[in-house]
Amino acid sequence: MTWWGAAMIVFGVAGMGAAVALGAQPRDGDAWRAIAPFFKAPAKFAGDVGGYRSPLVFDDGRPVKTPADWQKRREEILGYWHKVMGPWPPLVAKPSIECLETTRRETFTQKKVRLPIAPGLPWEGYLLVPDGAGPFPAALVVYYDAETGAGLKRGKETRAFGYGLTKRGFVSLSIGWPRAYTDGGGAEVQPLSRLAYVAANCYEALATLAEVDPKRIGVVGHSFGGKWAMFAAALYEKFACVAASDPGIVFDEKRPNVNYWEPWYIGFEAGRKRKAGIPTDANPRTGAYKRIIEDGRDLHELHALIAPRPFLVSGGAEDQPERWIPLGHAIAVNRLLGHRNRVAMTSRKGHGPTPESNEVLYRFFEHFLKHRKAEEP
Repeated sequence: MTWWGAAMIVFGVAGMGAAVALGAQPRDGDAWRAIAPFFKAPAKFAGDVGGYRSPLVFDDGRPVKTPADWQKRREEILGYWHKVMGPWPPLVAKPSIECLETTRRETFTQKKVRLPIAPGLPWEGYLLVPDGAGPFPAALVVYYDAETGAGLKRGKETRAFGYGLTKRGFVSLSIGWPRAYTDGGGAEVQPLSRLAYVAANCYEALATLAEVDPKRIGVVGHSFGGKWAMFAAALYEKFACVAASDPGIVFDEKRPNVNYWEPWYIGFEAGRKRKAGIPTDANPRTGAYKRIIEDGRDLHELHALIAPRPFLVSGGAEDQPERWIPLGHAIAVNRLLGHRNRVAMTSRKGHGPTPESNEVLYRFFEHFLKHRKAEEP
């Protein structure tokens, strides 16, 4: 059976049946069978890594030959991105989560909470805790607002990743965009890197909870939240896995929604303003984005930083199957480290998540964080 044929069975296309029922509570084998087809690139893209510079080459041109070499190369890549986007301040010294309000919902407890997302900066979100005995795996859900992730926004049900995962036995923490903090920090740290820093502090707060297994905390987001989640996992190694829903996983100046050049992402430059939109000669690149493009770098280096932790791209309009080309570099890094089946991608036509794409996303989390033992590599 072809990759696409297997994918269609999982997605339950009319006339082909469905191998796994949507919303079923799977065993480990069921979860793996549901997601396995998405760890293999279509034949058209298999082995094609495009013109991206390999992460497995040091900046001085030396090849990365061993896992020990990779650790040094990883530090080199991470150092570059932090230098260009701005180094993080220290994390919150004593993270904690304060419960403001408790509500009973279905088979879980909802808590409106407050936690420090930066030193001296409290922020509110929603913590959902399933019934039963912990510690549970957990997920940080990042988006424009906390209510969407917690399943409290009507019409946004397919973006309610926290609600969906908690229904499957995960603790979830949903938070929204602290824009005054990310945009008000000046050029010393780019806004998208500040968001990753916020996520790191949220991880540390989640890890203090008795209900949570700190070795099994993932991060997930859609669109803007997908960018946020991907940067968080790349820049903070403690996240056990990541799912990014149609963020635009590499730079693409042909698509206005893959807009890393904007000042609220990595295009901030003190004293300069540009009109929103695709960079042109009349409206040029700015900030860290300009420097990164001039240096010939791209986001495939961040994919490599995630390895060997599992990485799912829930692709839509902005991440069509050709994104397997840059993902090939993360696959190569995982292969060097002795891992297979750590990079996956699903595809849909539209930008918004669907019940079918979410089913794979949830089972991805179930397989890697719920059914597998936390100490497994």
